[in-house]
Amino acid sequence: MNHALPTLHEIEAAAQVVYHAFAPTPQYRWATLSARLGAECWVKHENHTPVGAFKVRGGLTYFDRLRQRGELPREVISATRGNHGQSIGLAAHAHGVPCTIVVPHGNSVEKNAAMRALGVTLIEHGSDFQESREHAMHLAQERGAHMVPSYHADLVRGVSTYWWEYLRAVPKLDVVYVPIGQGSGACSAVAAKLALRHPVRIVGVVSAHATTYADSLAAGRVVEAPVTTVLADGMACRVADAEALEILQAHLDHVVQVSDDAVAQAMRMLFADTHNVAEGAGAASFAAAWQERASLKGAVVGTVLSGGNVDSRTMAQVLAQA
Repeated sequence: MNHALPTLHEIEAAAQVVYHAFAPTPQYRWATLSARLGAECWVKHENHTPVGAFKVRGGLTYFDRLRQRGELPREVISATRGNHGQSIGLAAHAHGVPCTIVVPHGNSVEKNAAMRALGVTLIEHGSDFQESREHAMHLAQERGAHMVPSYHADLVRGVSTYWWEYLRAVPKLDVVYVPIGQGSGACSAVAAKLALRHPVRIVGVVSAHATTYADSLAAGRVVEAPVTTVLADGMACRVADAEALEILQAHLDHVVQVSDDAVAQAMRMLFADTHNVAEGAGAASFAAAWQERASLKGAVVGTVLSGGNVDSRTMAQVLAQA
């Protein structure tokens, strides 16, 4: 069941790869968020990485593993709504590998600009992430390029370092809320929990407008679901990953669905209380904790600001709704 999850030794080794690029990100107990929740509320600031999101950890370890095996390709291709693309773009550039990323039409303007700044060749194709992903796979096959998936054991190994940091820094955490996109973030929380033998409960968070993981976990198999979320682009997945699903099925305490309205409210609360900007998926963790606050009284609650890459105009609109 857990064969694809990294061991403690592997997570520690991955951390050394990550720390060549940046230091551990901070986690703070925010008094105002805690007062709101009626619980001790911690935030892990994965918005404080070189690409403003947790994904970069996975990109760094994925490319390091290719390098170790002597398998650095002449070109990599992947698909994204933004943060995975920045992660792969940064790591590919560091290794001198040309990188092409496919994004859906109407993707975040600022995420697109950030990818181009990292040297990525950007292609807009399809109406959602799944269509972009299928086009990227076709292109990779056509061009003999290496297709970097959105979920892979070598990505999880790197992403696990942030949960390893978190659980070691705040060992008294009772429950953590983790957003689910394609699954690397949530599976890495499971990996760190198991590696450290930590008793923390892990709650998965999905967009109420992109329910493939919630539906698939309920059914015990991959169930495709339509994507209509406007705000939570980092969670806008139509088809769950089967390998990630198997891991989450065994280890998640439960799953919470958060609406775009709830996400927007969480973005406003995080800004007001921490003055950090959260993108939609980045605020989903706190949105879920807020939704379940009645059951959290007196607990030590771990949330994660998993990314801060929201377009300025979108953030202005969200703040104006207050």
